[in-house]
Amino acid sequence: MAIVVNIVAADEDEFVTLGESMRPLDQWSGIEAPGLDTGKITMLHCLVSGDEYDIALNLHEPIHVAETGAIVIRIADAVLEKLAAYNEEILSQLAVELAATKDFEVESYEGFNEQLEASAQESVHALLSELAGLARLADSQGQALFVWMCAE
Repeated sequence: MAIVVNIVAADEDEFVTLGESMRPLDQWSGIEAPGLDTGKITMLHCLVSGDEYDIALNLHEPIHVAETGAIVIRIADAVLEKLAAYNEEILSQLAVELAATKDFEVESYEGFNEQLEASAQESVHALLSELAGLARLADSQGQALFVWMCAE
């Protein structure tokens, strides 16, 4: 069973409506983020804020669980603000750090470690670039960032 993950910019009070939506990207500005989970969101939070893992994890508890099974998590304001302010150089450095964490680690095979490591960093950097763009949009419109997850 695959989990569909969307990150959207929405008004603070729209999280219930977001949770009830079956296609959030049709209604809100956002991005698809396959493979993103609470652990990865938490690790990102830790690296950009300096908070300890347990504190960051508690900040990313679901704020809404829909009858359809969709879960909504609000990305902490500190993460939104940092991502909105980061330039490509900082995002690139952050991608290297995230790709090296256990949450983002890619299973390696003998002889392919360097290729897999480079591929993981590129994938994480692409996600961070999209996320930073969305954070800038949300910040400019006074919105929050939400993660919508639902099993297919």
